[in-house]
Amino acid sequence: MEMMSDVGSDEEQASPMAIEEDSRSSGSIRKGCDPLSQTQRSKLQHRRARINQQINKEMRMRAGAENLFRATTNHKVKETVALELSFVNSNLQLLKEELEELNSNMEAYQTESESVNVPMIPLGLKETKEVDLSVPLKDFICEHYGEDGSLYENEIKEFMELRQAMRTPSRNEAGLELLMEFYNQLYFLDHRFFPPNKTLGVHFHWYDSLTGVPSCQRALAFEKGSVLFNIGALYTQIGARQDRSSVSGIDCAIDAFQKAAGAFNYLKENFSNAPSLDMSGASLCMLVRLMVAQVQECVFERVLLLQDASFTSHLQGAQEAARVKAEHFRALSHYYAAVALCDHAQFTEEDDDMDILQEVLSFTHKRSLDKYSDIDREDDFFEMAEAPDIHLRVTDIFHRLGPLSVFSAKNRWGPQRQVRLVRGEGGLGLTLRGDSPVLIAGVVPGGCAAEAGLREGDYIVAVNGTDCKWAKHAEVVQTLKACSDRGVDLSIITLLTPEAQTQKTGGGGVTKRPGSTFSNFSLPFGNLRDTEAMY
Repeated sequence: MEMMSDVGSDEEQASPMAIEEDSRSSGSIRKGCDPLSQTQRSKLQHRRARINQQINKEMRMRAGAENLFRATTNHKVKETVALELSFVNSNLQLLKEELEELNSNMEAYQTESESVNVPMIPLGLKETKEVDLSVPLKDFICEHYGEDGSLYENEIKEFMELRQAMRTPSRNEAGLELLMEFYNQLYFLDHRFFPPNKTLGVHFHWYDSLTGVPSCQRALAFEKGSVLFNIGALYTQIGARQDRSSVSGIDCAIDAFQKAAGAFNYLKENFSNAPSLDMSGASLCMLVRLMVAQVQECVFERVLLLQDASFTSHLQGAQEAARVKAEHFRALSHYYAAVALCDHAQFTEEDDDMDILQEVLSFTHKRSLDKYSDIDREDDFFEMAEAPDIHLRVTDIFHRLGPLSVFSAKNRWGPQRQVRLVRGEGGLGLTLRGDSPVLIAGVVPGGCAAEAGLREGDYIVAVNGTDCKWAKHAEVVQTLKACSDRGVDLSIITLLTPEAQTQKTGGGGVTKRPGSTFSNFSLPFGNLRDTEAMY
């Protein structure tokens, strides 16, 4: 089973929407629409979901029958299994034809305006199954971060509710914001809980929006790519329902179809080896062209709507009409070429050209399958490149774990240590640096900090039981200075996994060398200060 995975440098990858991380908790207030609402569009989507489930069932039956057919040597059993396979394949064909008919039903997504316009082509959303992340996330928090996973039940519940809501987004801007918010939460989830060398054992199930064929993957990239596809699909539905009898409606439709084209193009350029047909390179290329053609039609309609009796206006109308005509006949050309290729079996055997074409296609198909089997592995779905400049403020649901620059899945720590630090005559005997969290940059040999067991490179994550992973440098310093004669209790962690090597600058800051690794005592800080202070 082929898997998607994210591939990139040690730097945090950007998502399709630039993220502003807020350290304050402000849970999502966005909800999906009522999945039981009896609108025409919801009924259509429910039928699609039902067909997807039936296709999934038939596919499982076919896989089992094929395995039995290959394994058995009994001739009668083979005949029975072959008969069963013929019934299953027949049912699959009928289900796919029913899904194709639903996908071609555009009336439910069109505007209710009485004006006569060319109907736009929207896309249905990809369906997905529920996923329970509670146990895997709690286990990972306990194993990796050394904290009690049950303390994060509210965050896990909020994320699960957000995922449930995004399965049924409303067909408007609120639905788009919901999908984008969830997509960006996947960015945080990826870096918090999905280390590059292992998986959580969570399976993500999504159905092909065009064929209904299910795919199951463990990589979070599959989830991210599917949500991004739905963002583009939702834009197509919003564009199709616009009232194009007014300039404002046409402008909204143009904007929606352009953004849909951008989403599909981003998916095409930044993901590869998709497991489903709808996210394959050829399908996405077709969708981008389709969206651009619909934009061109809207532009033509806008020109006609604003047209007057002037010479320039008529020329502009002629120019836009020529572009629409070119797109129309290009589409017809592709259509008839597809008909010829798909229906070539009806030609007689004497048709040498079709025989040659069939041989070429068969050879190419076999060569592609052989190449596919050669590279069949779990890390061949890639994400790359920079994100477009779209800003969306998102609060990391699991922000309590600490700043993502330090508290991520790729970093590992030793067990959290409890240290009692008592001020001596020479002070505490340590040097602090940075914010969120504060780092122990130096320890005086033989001083109070050294005797307490503190080491250079340790992070202070709590003071007297109060979490300070997000605390500023001055706040931690003030707390330490105010400690009583009995001392102060510190919770300390030390990173074990080297991540990047640093080179000190003249001002005492840190500069990261590209492609290098950190030593244990030169670690990625929060927001570093240019100076260190001895306490």
